Amino acid sequence: MNDWNLPWEGGCRCGQIRFQVNAPPLLTMACHCTGCQRMTASAFSLSVAIPSIGFSVLKGQPTIGGLHGATHHYFCPHCMSWMFTRPEGMDEFVNLRVTMLDDVSWFTPFIETWTREKLT
Repeated sequence: MNDWNLPWEGGCRCGQIRFQVNAPPLLTMACHCTGCQRMTASAFSLSVAIPSIGFSVLKGQPTIGGLHGATHHYFCPHCMSWMFTRPEGMDEFVNLRVTMLDDVSWFTPFIETWTREKLT
């Protein structure tokens, strides 16, 4: 796709957090890992990898939730919507939950991933 019609905007369910995307995605995906399954209570999570320089929070202050390790999962502190992730060691992109975008009509996953977490 050559014409991405940027910028894109989106936000959490309650509207307290709003963000903007100003760079085309690097990758679109459906992740079936057990971590995404547990965080979404679903079989998968749909996401889009956005270059970090093309992503900005316009309104509100997301909070870190989920696991509190080196990978940061950002949520709305009010409605608890899981909005985006900054993966450990991959500062060059933000993994955005595509369903948080105002318009997702263009989305088709390019890859699907499967992994299992070891429970301790």
